[in-house]
Amino acid sequence: MAQAEQAVHWADIYAEQVIREKGDKELYVAASGITPSGTVHIGNFREIISVELVVRALRERGKKVRFIYSWDDYDVFRKVPKNMPGQEKLTRYLRQPITRVPDPYGKEESYARHNEREIEELLPVVGIFPEYIYQYREYGASRYAEGLRTALEHREELRAILDEHRTEALAGEWWPISIFCTRCHKDATSVKSWDGQYGVSYSCKACKNEESLDLRSTGAVKLLWRVDWPMRWAHQRVDFEPAGKDHHTAGGSFDTGRKIVKQVYGFEAPTSFPYDFIKKKGGPGKLSSSSGEADSLRDVLEIYQPEVVRYLFASTRPNTEFAISFDLDVIKIYEDYDRCERIYFDAEQAPEDRVAKEKRIYQLSQVSEVPKGLPVQVGFRHLCNLVCIYEGDTEKVLHAVAPQAALEDAARVRARAICAWNWVGKYAPESFRFRLRESGAPAQDFPEVERRALHLLAAEVRDKLAGHDEKTLAEAIYRIAGEAGLEPKELFKVVYRALIQKDQGPRLAGFLLILGRERVLELLGGF
Repeated sequence: MAQAEQAVHWADIYAEQVIREKGDKELYVAASGITPSGTVHIGNFREIISVELVVRALRERGKKVRFIYSWDDYDVFRKVPKNMPGQEKLTRYLRQPITRVPDPYGKEESYARHNEREIEELLPVVGIFPEYIYQYREYGASRYAEGLRTALEHREELRAILDEHRTEALAGEWWPISIFCTRCHKDATSVKSWDGQYGVSYSCKACKNEESLDLRSTGAVKLLWRVDWPMRWAHQRVDFEPAGKDHHTAGGSFDTGRKIVKQVYGFEAPTSFPYDFIKKKGGPGKLSSSSGEADSLRDVLEIYQPEVVRYLFASTRPNTEFAISFDLDVIKIYEDYDRCERIYFDAEQAPEDRVAKEKRIYQLSQVSEVPKGLPVQVGFRHLCNLVCIYEGDTEKVLHAVAPQAALEDAARVRARAICAWNWVGKYAPESFRFRLRESGAPAQDFPEVERRALHLLAAEVRDKLAGHDEKTLAEAIYRIAGEAGLEPKELFKVVYRALIQKDQGPRLAGFLLILGRERVLELLGGF
């Protein structure tokens, strides 16, 4: 696709803005990051994929890009999330670095690493491959010694910048650093003095420890967040980094960071944009790692295929709030993705002013390369019925819908069938969950009028099913109801009871077509 066409998508617009603002560089640096204080939820993922989409757009323009993802795992452990086991044990580590907190599941070397590991394993599944930077290691190796000293040298200038947007000025003995006590490891410390070079001394209110440290050899000293972020922009030469809309408010951390990085560190702030929050549909508000009430990328991938996850974000501007759905909207989202795919391969028409955008969204939704041709498409609603019919056996489902599919298409259908089975089991309305009555199992005792209706339906299936589509079969069902003297709703209930021993189920006409002539006659034969 030509570059002019690509610019219809927001990722391409921002890629061009980066090039325009930062100039034609040999290497661009794009950054993202988070504190692994709890489950890395799908709201956090919005920043990761927003950066990755712009990175793709830059690379497609022939630019070399370093995509870094910072784990702010040297942040203090402030709160025990509700969803973590061993609450009492974890509480003992409050006010220490989260890398010192033990993994409550006993698998990783720390609580932080447990939260990092899961997202690192899942990002490749959705086609994202950043370079990870662990801030605990960076500070521990004293790589920011010069950045720390610069902040101390500009202490009063930093205070003035931060005070511009505060209702109350920072108190007298304010320092731009915090120190973790080397004895008790808590940040309950006060800076006593700085020698003008690399030496700082502190006292600990928790354990009464006092000592002096050298910034070039200690890992115990770190910058406060509002200074740390711009320092790292300069240290890593960051050209592009978006941030949540709360950071982009007037006087927010990006606003003060822009001034700090230029005035104190002599570097221009990265190109950026604010992204809005993500909610869970029906949930109380924005997702929160520290509260423990958040859906992770793993939760979302149980229901949505990787390319559909990417589609959710590629098709939505980052400054637009949206809710992750696990209800019936899941079906519509899959239908929207399938339509986008058909438009890309010119198998479905769209308004002229939408074609280029839809095609670009489809490109950016792919985990890797775009398929060479239109893949086999099996609707999600259809798969929900099939996985129930075959009780979750995805190989039988695959054989029923695409027995001759190429390996790549078969893998897609199988993956979608697994998502459908997960959705039916966890989130679908009761009407989507059923098991076929075994042909030999006792059936309900239907009154004569209802048995006659079942006989009429069986005859219709036996003699005419092959000539029906869903619309004409639905019309035939309504006609049979009238002939039998039943209201259509009454007939639906009778047929569902005969087939799945429930009062409601999938759309009846489509369901009968899926089951096929022999299976329907087998199930209705006892009436």
